[in-house]
Amino acid sequence: MAGRSENRTSAAGHEEPGGDAADARKPFLLRLPPPLMAELRAWAAKEVRSLNGQIEYLLREAVRARRKEGSGP
Repeated sequence: MAGRSENRTSAAGHEEPGGDAADARKPFLLRLPPPLMAELRAWAAKEVRSLNGQIEYLLREAVRARRKEGSGP
């Protein structure tokens, strides 16, 4: 749509592709074993994030680390 930004800035100050925040995120079903879910919930609570926010943070950090290694997407 006209007037929408092609990139958005994340909380960490990095530009991310996509439109505005409402358009940039797509729902995705993720099935996790209960012990892993419990561990992620506890970790998220400790870092004052939602479970979804924690998973998104971990994935973003993994992609960032992979890019630093030169593996690319």
